[in-house]
Amino acid sequence: MDVRIKIRIDALISRQMTGSPKKLASKLGITERTVYNYIAFMKHELNAPIVYDYQKLSYVYSEEWDFKFNNK
Repeated sequence: MDVRIKIRIDALISRQMTGSPKKLASKLGITERTVYNYIAFMKHELNAPIVYDYQKLSYVYSEEWDFKFNNK
């Protein structure tokens, strides 16, 4: 998985500007299935509190969360 895509997804989620999974895929130049794979990875492996908000039509963080790299 490309870390640059994860960083971009995080930025869009933080601003609540992902749009639908199909629109997010278009923004990122990847398939919709790949969007689901990235979101699942971020949720399960990075413990990101990502949910889809059907009113905003965007992925959002359900609580405050920062995507960080650990230099240890």
